[in-house]
Amino acid sequence: MALSSARSTTAVNDSDTRTTGCLLTGIPGLEHLHIWLSIPFCAMYVAALAGNGILICIILSQPSLHEPMYIFLSMLASADILLSTSTMPKTLANFWLGSSHISFDGCLTQMFFIHFLFVADSAVLLAMAFDRFVAICSPLRYTTVLTSTVIGKIVAATLTRSLIIMFPSIFLLKRLRYCRINIIAHTFCEHMGIARLSCSDISINVWYGLAAALLSTGLDIILIAVSYIHILRAVFRLPSRNARSKALSTCGSHVCVILLFYIPALFSLFAYRFGGRRIPRYVHILLANLYVVIPPMLNPIIYGARTKQIWKGAKQMFSHLAKESK
Repeated sequence: MALSSARSTTAVNDSDTRTTGCLLTGIPGLEHLHIWLSIPFCAMYVAALAGNGILICIILSQPSLHEPMYIFLSMLASADILLSTSTMPKTLANFWLGSSHISFDGCLTQMFFIHFLFVADSAVLLAMAFDRFVAICSPLRYTTVLTSTVIGKIVAATLTRSLIIMFPSIFLLKRLRYCRINIIAHTFCEHMGIARLSCSDISINVWYGLAAALLSTGLDIILIAVSYIHILRAVFRLPSRNARSKALSTCGSHVCVILLFYIPALFSLFAYRFGGRRIPRYVHILLANLYVVIPPMLNPIIYGARTKQIWKGAKQMFSHLAKESK
């Protein structure tokens, strides 16, 4: 009887979180500010949607922008829209309506897409660094190296790598035995946030998440750094000051985007795992929200303000729309 009772209790504990779902508390310690925090977050989200949407339309509508650099930029804009959309609607619903409940499968789905898109974003930034490396270090080979076939393979590799890296995390979370605790102190579902609801040993989840981050994003950062070291060496060898200035301006916008993307994301990653009580919980939750909305908001501004071809394409697109509306 005792054994049967124990099994019954375990079954209830196992199924409790899976059947009742999870509760996202928002930003712990700042609940009284949720309404006020929702205003800048909503503004940034709308700006990210509008900016990246316009950027994609400009690139698609202008044949002169159908080049590798702008194709990668449109990929980055698409990933940014999806990344911010995977978190912000639920976050804003929580802030405005107190809609904190999410089903367990819905939580896993949100977690998968957030991490999948983050890894894909990182791969696109690496592809953009490679594009600049070829354009500046081997300009005569640019059209033969970055052909449409190669770009297609890069896109396929980006999606395949993200899927391979993130798919096991679903099974690592599903294998765990969950307790009755179903409260996630966050605005969205994150791998370690879900794992910490479990009564089981989550050391595999901790180390897998860290290894996945270091072997994907960490490797991307190293390769991007190596690319830009070679780029800078090639730039400073250019005889023309105007050519050097133009190359540095283009690379400068890329570096800004890279820093905006990686610094808050990596800080949030390590703070969540190793920060403990030294870093207030609301600090890294705020940062986690900022890295999914600030880079998507600023990327179109940075590229639009610093890239003459984008400005030119925007003028042509809007002038064409104005003519059609008359």
